[in-house]
Amino acid sequence: MTDPIALFDAWFAEAKASEPNDPNAMALATSDAEGRLGLRMVLLKGHGADGFVFYTNQQSRKAGDLAANAQAALLFHWKSLRRQIRIEGPVTTVSDAEADAYFASRGRDSQLGAWASDQSRPLDSRATFEARFAEVQQRFAGGAVPRPPHWSGYRVAPRRIEFWQDREHRLHERRLFTRTDEGWEEGLLYP
Repeated sequence: MTDPIALFDAWFAEAKASEPNDPNAMALATSDAEGRLGLRMVLLKGHGADGFVFYTNQQSRKAGDLAANAQAALLFHWKSLRRQIRIEGPVTTVSDAEADAYFASRGRDSQLGAWASDQSRPLDSRATFEARFAEVQQRFAGGAVPRPPHWSGYRVAPRRIEFWQDREHRLHERRLFTRTDEGWEEGLLYP
């Protein structure tokens, strides 16, 4: 198979069938303007030929990193399948319509949490956050919860995708796809 998105789809379908928790969990690596690295787990919420999408508070550390350096790397690790996929590329924000549609699909408490949280900022106590959550519950009682203006999605447009398959004796298989002006080039890497 020489289409890395189709290969991702096949591996992702297998992961959904075999992984016990969050087969869409991926590590997101970013760096700030000074080159300091950040790494955290996020959830894949959409993907296709144009990229891999996750959502977050745009005032979070990861969003600050992406504002300073709009490049990221993703890593899916499916231990039950003994596979991983690495994706690298530039990052853009999703459209307001796409962010609105995804936000509307979230559970109500998750929507309210997006309003109540100052993600990545210091918190003096859990009670403070719980009080803010209660305030937001009252604010939007009986009505729809709109998407906060500081909350959106990001799309990582793949320029490199590596598929890693575990093999006996650490003789792993590594397939690398690199985007060119003509499409995708495929090659192998030593384990």
